Amino acid sequence: QVQLVESGGGLVLAGGSLRLSCAASERTFSGYPMGWFRQAPGKEREFVGAISWSGGSTYYADSVKGRFTSARDNAKNTVYLQMNSLKPEDTAVYYCASRTGGTYYYTQAYDTWGQGTQVTISS
Repeated sequence: QVQLVESGGGLVLAGGSLRLSCAASERTFSGYPMGWFRQAPGKEREFVGAISWSGGSTYYADSVKGRFTSARDNAKNTVYLQMNSLKPEDTAVYYCASRTGGTYYYTQAYDTWGQGTQVTISS
């Protein structure tokens, strides 16, 4: 089974940027569409963005559209989430996941999840 490991989280000031990475343990990763989700304390996990297996199609939540961009490098078994113009409300644990079926913005469509990386935005 593919294992996913996120990295790149941290503490930044509002308006700053971070780039998250999600590394997969197997080359079969390149065949899977991927998603990014986040979960703030006391809140449900929510959809952030998704990217097709080729990287040719991307989808974003309205709350991050225009600020976040996802890309992938299948040769490196890695997917990225570039986050710009960060806001305090972006503070959460961010997860990547691989999708096997279903609608991209539902957590149920994803069967493998990383451990998450903390993103904290200070005002």
